[in-house]
Amino acid sequence: MRTVKLRELAHSRTGDKGDTSNISVIAFKPEDYPRLLEALTVERVAEHFAELLGDDALRVRRYELPNVHALNFVLPGILKGGVTRSLALDAHGKALGAALLDLEV
Repeated sequence: MRTVKLRELAHSRTGDKGDTSNISVIAFKPEDYPRLLEALTVERVAEHFAELLGDDALRVRRYELPNVHALNFVLPGILKGGVTRSLALDAHGKALGAALLDLEV
């Protein structure tokens, strides 16, 4: 099996509430869902965002949605206070989905 960027197998949607962002990764093809399950572990996603998560990396959660061939990751603390408290350029976290799709799987 060759290594590819995640964006070749899936697309993403993001959301936020306070300082928490969630990233959904949805397989383009149902047959790629098992590969997402194997490659996108909580540990791997936390490591990918370690610089932004800091000590909150241990709080990352993964939810499996097999009927829609998707995974949803919840990243508490990554938005550093959320839209109203952050000086970050992307306080909503919309770019986090694109950043995750850059991961090699």
